[in-house]
Amino acid sequence: MPIRVVLEHGPKAKMSVAYAVDWPGWSRGAKTPEGALERFAAYRGRYRPIAVRSGLAEEFDVATAIDIVEDRVGAGSTDFWGISFTASALEQDPMDAAELERKLGLMRSCWAYFDEVAARVSAEMRKGPRGGGRERDEIISHTIRVESEDFAKKVGVCMPEGGALAPGALAGYRSAYVEAIRAYQRGELKPMRSWTLGFLVRHTGFHTMDHAWEMEDKDLTAS
Repeated sequence: MPIRVVLEHGPKAKMSVAYAVDWPGWSRGAKTPEGALERFAAYRGRYRPIAVRSGLAEEFDVATAIDIVEDRVGAGSTDFWGISFTASALEQDPMDAAELERKLGLMRSCWAYFDEVAARVSAEMRKGPRGGGRERDEIISHTIRVESEDFAKKVGVCMPEGGALAPGALAGYRSAYVEAIRAYQRGELKPMRSWTLGFLVRHTGFHTMDHAWEMEDKDLTAS
């Protein structure tokens, strides 16, 4: 099976993003569709540890071809950030149960990878050309808080401000998030207004990996 890729553009076509609909977390944006696809392909090796951790290395390694299964216009925010903010035609509810469990495994592998990166990179991060950018602990806080206080609300998980960052709280929050996703799959929760389950899992994986890679790219340990 090839890597099924969706190309998404902002309404003004200022930015585009390419993402693997079957591999949550593997997503890259650029100013043009060609640039987004090129950057997406360049990150194959960096995403592979997620597939390996999930026990899907063989499936990932044999899927060498890229199949663009949808070319769509997304939300206005895509023009600014180069990020997908809407569900593709392949991510509509209800979701296949086996597919959900596979993607949940990949999402959890993204979390584990993020935690490993956060534990080994320097506390001080390389700054941009004008000296801007967050330090490691600020990136960690941002990533966990946005997910736990925004994304997780979509499936009824309501964390207090900074709650998932409290000592010993992260593992419990993540377990609650996964179980809430499963409950939504079973039809036990109120339907989301604009998001779908497939998009929620993909966006969680993307946000996690985007900041894991950011920390790797800005790590000052070697220098």
